[in-house]
Amino acid sequence: MEFVILTGMSGSGKSCAANTLEDMGYLCIDNMPVAFIPKFAEMYNQTPNKNSKVAFVIDVRGEIEFETLISELDELKKRGYSCTTVFIDCDDAILVNRYKESRRIHPLVPIKNVGTNGAIELERNMLAPIKEYADYIIDTSYLTVRQFRDKILAIYTNNTKKELVVTCMSFGFKNGIVSDADLVFDVRCFPNPFYLPELKDKTGLDSEVRKYVFSNGEAEKFLDKLYDMLDYMIPLYEKEGKSQLTVAVGCTGGKHRSVAIAEELCSYLKKRHKTVLVHRDIDKLY
Repeated sequence: MEFVILTGMSGSGKSCAANTLEDMGYLCIDNMPVAFIPKFAEMYNQTPNKNSKVAFVIDVRGEIEFETLISELDELKKRGYSCTTVFIDCDDAILVNRYKESRRIHPLVPIKNVGTNGAIELERNMLAPIKEYADYIIDTSYLTVRQFRDKILAIYTNNTKKELVVTCMSFGFKNGIVSDADLVFDVRCFPNPFYLPELKDKTGLDSEVRKYVFSNGEAEKFLDKLYDMLDYMIPLYEKEGKSQLTVAVGCTGGKHRSVAIAEELCSYLKKRHKTVLVHRDIDKLY
């Protein structure tokens, strides 16, 4: 049997992740008491015609001791069950905005009698042990729902073991560097379509922009060298046991050069690895 633990910050997207797993055939169970998980596994394993894939959604509503959860998960692994943990995260400021826009309250606000900011801080402290323990951490701060679903699909589609998932992300330096990037490459040295009136309002997804970015041959040389480096480094990350790698490609605004180059990089890597493509700033205004 395969067990998945979905946990993370309230408002970060656990429900979306659970819906995605349900679409993939998982039985999803929301907020089962931690002490019941091993008993459930033992009893459910003896059930005829059972679903072999189960996901537990765990959050702070029951004020769970997450060290206890970790102990129970380790026990499941000792019994031979496949068990992976996904932690869904998000920037604090974005979480606050999500609560404002949805007009919902953080679950710890009424329990702890604090404001939203205080509840988020408390929750981070409570979740710290399970975040450190998690096999995968997905930051949804700048992901669309589709991109988030793609990450879940990349991890659990035909995945019988913990496997490296590579995220290729374009971004704009003017909007801030990618906080969770493992490797960052600056492509502001290549021709900038922004200064051409006919290309300014297009993006790196448009063929005219991509043709211009690669027009002098330097961007192609850069990619060839980048391919060589990643072909060397990614197996080393896999050997180390790393489960996710974010390769960020940045230009000034995150709409033209970085998008075009990230598209090419993703096309190359997805032939070799589970790969997700994210254009963080493509829809932002200059």
